[in-house]
Order: sequence, then C-alpha cells, then structure tokens
Amino acid sequence: MYIVIARYRARPETVGEVAELLPSLAESSRQEPGNLSYSITQDLDDPLVFLIVEKYEKATDFDAHRDSAHFKEIGISKIIPLLEDRQVESFNANLT
Repeated sequence: MYIVIARYRARPETVGEVAELLPSLAESSRQEPGNLSYSITQDLDDPLVFLIVEKYEKATDFDAHRDSAHFKEIGISKIIPLLEDRQVESFNANLT
C-alpha cells in the first residue's frame, strides 16, 4: 500500500472556499482505480489547516491520480491557488 499525507494551509480569506472544494475532489478521487481511501480533516485548533490522507494500492495509482482530469481541474486550478502552504509526504506501507 502507498500512503500520501497532504497538509494544506488555507489563507484566512479562502478557508471557506477550500472547505467547499475539497469534498468534490475527494469524491472523484475515491472512484479512481487503485484508490483505497481518501479522507479530509480540518484541524480543530487551527481551522486554516486541512489534513488529507490518501491510500492507494501502489505508487503508480497515486501518479495516475495526479494526472487525472479532476485533480488538475479542482486541485491544481482551484484549490492550490487558494493555499498559503502545501506539504505532501508519501509513505510505503508494505513493510513487514
């Protein structure tokens, strides 16, 4: 399994818009081949911060996600320009 954790920090004036857009990105992403789960949380202490945890069968499934039309349309074109900061980490969960 391949896990991706993205931490988004919205600008104060865009947090509402980011919160409205993220569910549509998640819904489309959950339909992708190889996607096992896609969850979004908003920090209780700092509501500008969103944590996205994505699980895929393999790294190439995540690569396909980043190349998908919905990620380009919603993620890259709409959400990312509204952010103050964005950090993305990837993990290999196939360790035994």
